[in-house]
Amino acid sequence: MIVVMGATGATGNALVHSLLALGTPVRALTRTPHAPIPGTTGAHQSRVEVRYADATDPDSLHTAFEGAGQLFLTMANGPAQVELETRVVDIAVRAGIGHIVKISAPAAEPDSPVAVSRGHHAVEEHLRARGLTHTVLRPYAFTQNLLRLAPAVAEGVILGTMGDAPCNYVDCRDIGDVAAAALTRPDMAGGTYALTGPEAVSHPELASRLTALTGRRIRYVDLAPDELRDHLIRKAHMPGWLADHVTEIQQLAVTRPEAPTTTVSDVLGRPPRTLDAFLHEHRARFRH
Repeated sequence: MIVVMGATGATGNALVHSLLALGTPVRALTRTPHAPIPGTTGAHQSRVEVRYADATDPDSLHTAFEGAGQLFLTMANGPAQVELETRVVDIAVRAGIGHIVKISAPAAEPDSPVAVSRGHHAVEEHLRARGLTHTVLRPYAFTQNLLRLAPAVAEGVILGTMGDAPCNYVDCRDIGDVAAAALTRPDMAGGTYALTGPEAVSHPELASRLTALTGRRIRYVDLAPDELRDHLIRKAHMPGWLADHVTEIQQLAVTRPEAPTTTVSDVLGRPPRTLDAFLHEHRARFRH
């Protein structure tokens, strides 16, 4: 049995659908008891076992992991992430789970300039220390997160602190497909995979594509890192740690220019989904 944490989140839900498409039974975990897993109605529903589990509730994890052989570990970034994910790993080991596929982050290094990436490195190190077979996926920016720009696009502006540095994007559905492969193909066990789409796109280029998509002029306004952080806290009402993360990850793209990898096509035997296809798919969101 494959257990999927975060089954209602972007990557976890994409993985549930990828596994179901392969005919693989899934135990989908949710923090909301009896909550339906999006998109798992009809014939697929019979192959999804939904269970309550919360990383802050060790007993719920013990119960959720019973009889499972593999675990997909993804959690929302946050100040408690290292503590919670290492707890999940320890409980998984005690439950007899033999393989964990973990969603990590680019630049997951002990001295990374991105605090969240340093946290992911700590969890990766904990996996290694426990001697557990594990596979690490390091996706770049989710294309799905671009939907959060819709209100700003409606006002004709995108703010950032990346200058004209290229940025990798990857569709969560491709992440789900690669994760499904990692959970069903023994040859992928133990590897670390950087996941991107087929191109790296700068913010000015993104603004140009959104201009063509919406028929309205969309400008990119480049801010100093402190200016962007202040805007995210005061105007977007982000907590300080998240504003720091957004600023740090954008500055990382400046100091370490990003370029696409071929991992998605190498693993899946097909090209990754494109940014243009995603924007077109959600054009109604950006036009309002």
